Amino acid sequence: MTPGNEAELAEMVAAQDAPVRIAGGGTRLADTGPVLSTAGLRGIVTYEPGALTLVVQAGTPVAEVEAALAEEGQRLAFEPMDHRGLLGTEGAPTIGGVVAANVSGPRRVQVGACRDFLLGVRFVDGAGQVIRNGGRVMKNVTGYDLVKLMAGSWGTLGVLSEVALKVLPVPEAEATVQVAVPDAKSAVRVLSAALGSPFEVTGAAHDPAAGLALLRVEGFAASVDYRAGRLEALLDQFGTVSRADDSAALWRSLRDVAAFHDRPGDVWRISVKPGNAPDIAARAQAEALLFDWGGGLIWARVPEGTDLRARLGAFSGHATLVRGAPETRARLGMFQPEPAPLARIGAGLRARFDPRGVFNPGLMG
Repeated sequence: MTPGNEAELAEMVAAQDAPVRIAGGGTRLADTGPVLSTAGLRGIVTYEPGALTLVVQAGTPVAEVEAALAEEGQRLAFEPMDHRGLLGTEGAPTIGGVVAANVSGPRRVQVGACRDFLLGVRFVDGAGQVIRNGGRVMKNVTGYDLVKLMAGSWGTLGVLSEVALKVLPVPEAEATVQVAVPDAKSAVRVLSAALGSPFEVTGAAHDPAAGLALLRVEGFAASVDYRAGRLEALLDQFGTVSRADDSAALWRSLRDVAAFHDRPGDVWRISVKPGNAPDIAARAQAEALLFDWGGGLIWARVPEGTDLRARLGAFSGHATLVRGAPETRARLGMFQPEPAPLARIGAGLRARFDPRGVFNPGLMG
């Protein structure tokens, strides 16, 4: 099912009598079953570079959005990752899929997540009603903030048809300071020191395979050079300091977890307090690790079928199964089981917005 406009989408949903999987470009969820695709909802509705706002239909490919922004020297500041290499999928990531999954890259440590740039949404709920919330400017919210609710809901509450986003200018320059570190504990110390500095770090990652803590700064060329130099002086006490040769390529690779592409095993995404990251990483007993967000995000590659949550035990955070065989996903679930109070709230929201259980059944527990 591929509606060509919002009205057709609403009609299809209202007539639906069986569960469907919502898909944009089909690059993230690989579950089987009937598909309701937003690929026909495509195109930029309104783009005002001077106001830094963009309104776009949900099925528009991210590449198309980025190309239009690039012509005006602007970008999606939250740096959404491309899952295709990690998941071995094809198709084209869509902006609706990015919003539905709240996909946010390394720059989240400085500018925030996708949901922080979301100004407004239009979506169709489980009864086939078109709902609009938010607008095209940042403002205080009264009533239910459905804009934030839809970001990261993974299509369980409704099908996005249109999103309004705040965009930002592309900086003139960027640089990455790298510090040689012996282990994750040392790396988190480096990342914390950099993030606590006044030098506006926009990326803070650790690559254990390379033995490096990585810090990115962006902005006007003179400012970048100055701040990178100050970071080098600040971090020299932790280990050998240098600058990366190709900063942009390095952060694309980190954003897309390229080190895990075409490598066997399941991939988990662990959200944790940065200070706890070294201990949690040790518990994972992973074949490979990658740290982002100053240690607040850990990517772990483990043998197929591993119950990583059982390995980790109780901790303040959650572990999401990003790549795994269908039987592993069925056995363990994609998302960390929620505490009973949160689970009741989530079930109540799904009952309100999708009372017939049409959208992505079972995904959120």
